[in-house]
Amino acid sequence: MAKKGNKNEYSEEGIKILAVNRQARFNYSVEETLECGIELEGTEVKSLRGGKFSFSDSYAIVNSMELWLIQLHISPYDFGNIHNHEPDRKRRLLAHKQEIKKLSRKVDEKGFTLIPLKIYLKKSKIKVELGICRGKNVQDKRNTIRDRDEKRSVEREFRQRI
Repeated sequence: MAKKGNKNEYSEEGIKILAVNRQARFNYSVEETLECGIELEGTEVKSLRGGKFSFSDSYAIVNSMELWLIQLHISPYDFGNIHNHEPDRKRRLLAHKQEIKKLSRKVDEKGFTLIPLKIYLKKSKIKVELGICRGKNVQDKRNTIRDRDEKRSVEREFRQRI
């Protein structure tokens, strides 16, 4: 089922990546990840499948043993009617109670935040990969940039030798 050359590629397990939050990997160091479902209404699924969403500033919170995704902007569906969804509402994330307890304990520790890293389709269900992240300081960001540049130069030299 693996398609090549398409912008949205399917992998072996039937996963189609809709978007990756690259800025989160730069601003935060990811300690753990968790796959969650997301509770959507009406035309939100069609907008997500069409790529009409933004989650660069979004984060998740644990509130009364429920996970909530905040500041995920899903644009209204173009071909919807008067019952279109609200773009900036809080959306509930679906996870097991034990996982939510574990996340709650981690977030209560100093410096940890829940950040959505990836939104993808898995067997026609929309999933969110949630990361337990710790913020990087300026020096860590500089080290990340330096490591990335060194890796690029090594790959460039390797390609030139072949």
